[in-house]
Amino acid sequence: MSENEKKDVPQNRDRRKVLGQILLGGTAAAAAGKFLSQEEKILAAKLTQKNDSSDIGPDGLASASRKHTNWAKFADLKKPVNYGTIKEEKISRLFLGGNLIGGWAHARDLLYASQLVLAYHTRDKIFATFKLAEACGINVHLGHHSQIAVMNDYWDKASGTLKYIADCSTLEGAVECADRGAVACYIQGATNDRLVREKKWDFIRKFLGEIRDLGILAGLGGHDISTIQGCVDHDLIPDFWMKTIHHDRYWSRCQGKEECDNVFCREPEETIACMAQLEQPWIGFKVLAAGAIPPADGFRYALEGGADFLCVGMYDFQVVDDVNIFMDIYDSGLSHRKRPWR
Repeated sequence: MSENEKKDVPQNRDRRKVLGQILLGGTAAAAAGKFLSQEEKILAAKLTQKNDSSDIGPDGLASASRKHTNWAKFADLKKPVNYGTIKEEKISRLFLGGNLIGGWAHARDLLYASQLVLAYHTRDKIFATFKLAEACGINVHLGHHSQIAVMNDYWDKASGTLKYIADCSTLEGAVECADRGAVACYIQGATNDRLVREKKWDFIRKFLGEIRDLGILAGLGGHDISTIQGCVDHDLIPDFWMKTIHHDRYWSRCQGKEECDNVFCREPEETIACMAQLEQPWIGFKVLAAGAIPPADGFRYALEGGADFLCVGMYDFQVVDDVNIFMDIYDSGLSHRKRPWR
């Protein structure tokens, strides 16, 4: 960890006060980095039970959300996630993706899965997930530009502090998100794949220019490595890249068969080689192949492959475990990583 990253890690505070902040309101981000004893785990459980009695708290979370979100799980946090920067913007190395909130479940041939995750993610559940993520040091949510209203509600009604990176399929959506508080906008991966195939270089250039003129970060995404290569070849250089990265060693990959919403990085080794040549920060996404690869495997592959940040869809019950796994891998030294950290 660099000296700058060390400075960004919150210092320890009173643990009981921290647990109270998570459950009763206040800035959850201040809770990051607490190492809890068995006694404190019991206290966390008691605080959870105590706060189930209230209908609504000052952080905007209804009692139903408190009851069904395992706040005591925070006691298992080993340490908060660390940070990097994209230009001057401080970004947690691991952060929340928005597909599960938006209902894009990528569930292969399971037709009901997207409806199920939408039903699960009530507004209270979304807010509770955000609060728990903040408590673990996560400071970014990345979601489709249509989710800006959710973020505005979270900031206004729940005193949320998560930053928002907008995943944009239109320039109009990006401009709206910039006007309403996003710190970054980028052209969504599948959209940029199409723009590159159609050789719409002028539109990509216009997107980057207009978003930068609004004073926020401008990025470019891609599922296909040819998309990234095409942008570089036409001198379309963003503030950051969003590129899928996962290996192909999972059973539902079905090599040689027709794809069924099951493959998101078709050329992982080529992706690693291409991204190694680029100076801009790289946010890796689809690192678990939409849930087909265990986090310990997918996180390590993406980080060793050169990704600087990981955008991961997480349910509330996965957040603490994912942060612990990420930090264990990050702290291991990543001896096989060749690309310098950005």
